[in-house]
Amino acid sequence: MSTYLINHLRIPGNVPNEQGLRYLEQVEATVRPYGGKWLAQGGVDVVEGAWQGSVVLMEFPSRAHVDNWYNSPEYQAIIPLRTNNAISDIILVDGIDPGFTVVGFAQQVRAAIAASSGN
Repeated sequence: MSTYLINHLRIPGNVPNEQGLRYLEQVEATVRPYGGKWLAQGGVDVVEGAWQGSVVLMEFPSRAHVDNWYNSPEYQAIIPLRTNNAISDIILVDGIDPGFTVVGFAQQVRAAIAASSGN
């Protein structure tokens, strides 16, 4: 099952500095061996709520792939180029199984509630 990395990114002045550009020039080579790929990158149109900055959306083949990439010596070596020059909130989200429906999810929740209440 795929795992998605979402980075809520804020760059001071909205333009990467020299260190930020060095990060961008190196990060792709660290991702490639772990099957990661970029799905979206850039500004966002806020429909509800508040969102300052841009977003990076990546896909990895599995949670193990993204964990191995993030903890790899190659990526760890360049993390300070990002963290010292931008604000990032990075989250990982596991994909859903084929056939998932929101209705089915609601039914599972109802069944769990009923089972816990003894009904």
